[in-house]
Amino acid sequence: MAFWVFGYGSLMWNPGFPHLRSLQGLLRGAHRSLCVYSYVHRGTPERPGLVFGLDRGGSCRGLAFEVAPADRDAVIAYLREREQVTSVYIEAVRPVRLLTGETVEALTYMVDRSHPQYAGRLDHAEQVRLVRNGVGRSGANPDYVRSTAAHLRELGISDHRVQALVRELAIPEA
Repeated sequence: MAFWVFGYGSLMWNPGFPHLRSLQGLLRGAHRSLCVYSYVHRGTPERPGLVFGLDRGGSCRGLAFEVAPADRDAVIAYLREREQVTSVYIEAVRPVRLLTGETVEALTYMVDRSHPQYAGRLDHAEQVRLVRNGVGRSGANPDYVRSTAAHLRELGISDHRVQALVRELAIPEA
């Protein structure tokens, strides 16, 4: 049976796991939001950055990755190690409609609104400040936002909030 993973942030441009193919998909009931304080990958507890989470409401276009059945367990273990460092996400399986018209069940990482790292809806100026100053184990926070924006653009996915943040940071898109 096919196993799918939905990527909406860095998983789109750096999945880090073997997959058979990737296709654009639409997840309903959640949207991409810069709503997670990053204490590890793009910041520290003393100087947090911000990373994307799937927050409730709306919809999100991203990439669905099909994983070979033989790789399923290893991919889940890898994703748990990568995405659940501080347990800020809830692992969930959600329907994703592919551009082909097919709907698949995909593993997603939804933000846990009760977690202390949930930033909620920060105003634009606070997002800019946190992103500009965030650096963590995976690098500088502006690089993360720039890469996400560039890959969204390459895929033809319009995300006005991400584009506005990139402009404000004066980060040229790749």
